[in-house]
Amino acid sequence: MISAENLTKSYAGQSLFEKVSFKINDRERVGLVGRNGHGKTTLLRIITGEETPDEGNLLIPRNYRVGYVRQHLDFTGNTVLEEGMKGLPETQKDHHWKVEKVLAGLGFSPDDMQRHPGEFSGGYQVRLNLAKVLVSDPDLLLLDEPTNYLDITSIRWIERFLVEWPHELILITHDRSFMDKIVTHTMGIHRKKIKKIAGNTEKFYDQIVQEEEIYEKTRINDERKRKEVEQFITQFRAKARLVGLVQSRIRTLEKMERKDKLDKIKTLDFSFSSAPFIGKYVVTTRDLSFSYDPEVELIRDLNITVRPGERVCIIGPNGKGKTTLLRLLSGNLRPQDGEVIWNPKTIRGVFEQTNIKTLVDSRTVEEEIIYTHGEVDHQKARNICGSMMFEGDSALKRIDVLSGGEKSRVMLAKILVTPVNVLLLDEPTNHLDMESSDALLAAIDSFEGAVVMVTHNEMFLHALAERLIIFYHDTIEVFEGSYQRFLEKGGWGDEEDLMAYQKKAKDPGDANGKLDKKALRKMRADIITRRSKVLGPIEKGIARAETGIEAHEEKLKGLHAAMQEASEKQDGQQIVKISQAIHESEEAIETFFLELEDLTRSFEEHSAVFDRELEEIDQGNN
Repeated sequence: MISAENLTKSYAGQSLFEKVSFKINDRERVGLVGRNGHGKTTLLRIITGEETPDEGNLLIPRNYRVGYVRQHLDFTGNTVLEEGMKGLPETQKDHHWKVEKVLAGLGFSPDDMQRHPGEFSGGYQVRLNLAKVLVSDPDLLLLDEPTNYLDITSIRWIERFLVEWPHELILITHDRSFMDKIVTHTMGIHRKKIKKIAGNTEKFYDQIVQEEEIYEKTRINDERKRKEVEQFITQFRAKARLVGLVQSRIRTLEKMERKDKLDKIKTLDFSFSSAPFIGKYVVTTRDLSFSYDPEVELIRDLNITVRPGERVCIIGPNGKGKTTLLRLLSGNLRPQDGEVIWNPKTIRGVFEQTNIKTLVDSRTVEEEIIYTHGEVDHQKARNICGSMMFEGDSALKRIDVLSGGEKSRVMLAKILVTPVNVLLLDEPTNHLDMESSDALLAAIDSFEGAVVMVTHNEMFLHALAERLIIFYHDTIEVFEGSYQRFLEKGGWGDEEDLMAYQKKAKDPGDANGKLDKKALRKMRADIITRRSKVLGPIEKGIARAETGIEAHEEKLKGLHAAMQEASEKQDGQQIVKISQAIHESEEAIETFFLELEDLTRSFEEHSAVFDRELEEIDQGNN
């Protein structure tokens, strides 16, 4: 457990948060939300000791270990497996099977694990750093956008892994659905303060909206009262016989707290401009093939026709050719065989992962937009800057000082300059915060043209995909239907392969890969011990909630009887008092029921995980 007291932090005169306090309690999985630049990553760096607060204290127990994925890549192991094992605790230094399980989940094949870390791309090297932290078994795990370098099967694996996490967790991610499946609590940096609630992001933001509505109504009411008092003082100040009342009103006025009007928080507010399109097809591929290595063909004989207004999502593991296909469609890469035939009436808007590198560091945001298209004037550029949250002087920021998320917004802004009727998007949510991702989803949904998009974000897939181009098992399949239908039809078959491999990655007990009786008992005992530690507190919470419900329901019976008696006596004062008590008991029952619902769901999820682990041991030993 960690505790923060009155933390304050600012950068270059800009305050990130002021006098904030919070606690991360035992076994809480906390989703940290807030807009880019509002201090989420800074808060994690304060927890790790890489940053110091301007004021306040962070209380961390002695010997409490914090695990954080470093962006710095410094590998000394000869193989991926050897490097991964460097993350193991001292008491588990020979538990290679634990590392193999995590590496497999993050997309490393058995052959990959024997290769040198330097042979892999930056994304896979970040995965290796992530694996080292996951196997280190820290008391508090800090994850900052862990899905950015993961493909969809790895995301689904780490989701299951984190749901089982037996210690504390703080997670930052732009993927709302990923976060909501994992966290027990949501904590947000909002208006330079930190608020933490039990529940998911939807519950958090609903509560924020409700509280701000109440604040604004109270502020308006207070202002009205203030004006009435000021008017009384002004009107009767000169009347000697009312001097006492006037002085009383002056004292009342001095005691009245003036609430400031809440500043309007900037939100990403934009839509893609749709150019008209008349035609039966947008783009067609005929026997499209491409490979970088003659021995490894990424794309072979792909035939697909995209129709007007259609949403086609390209999905699959990393390194299989998704981005390559998008580049072939956009014309930035020439096919080796086959052809890409575009309808001549199409106007394309393209967002690629590598396009951020095409931004000119010396230009301002406004200049980048102006130079995108010859017909863009200063005013139009400023309007687009404003819609992408580069208002006022922010539009004059140089590209080289922007964060990754800000550069992504510039790339999106460049697409807005010209009306288009086709969008080609490669992982557009990377580096966007959660609110910006929501705005992007709404903008794509309302776009009238066709969309072809590479994404690992399952919320986007469920909301948008009408057809899928699926890369897996070294093949490409065009799936006619939604993402949900794809999952119902069997979905990611390689998840079963992964589960089978991970079973083999358990601690070998004998030559046949079976566990001896002693090792089997130890593994079962470890799981049962962890199960007891995790489920025990939840069971106690369920019992407390059920007891609370029963107590208040019993209390309500008495209150309703008392209400009937007071009504018969027409005792108005007593009726008001009993009504308030009934309302309080009903609210308490509702709160207990919500708590009971959350705890029961949590109990079932965790219980299923431990049951599955025990079943896997038994099956793996048969």
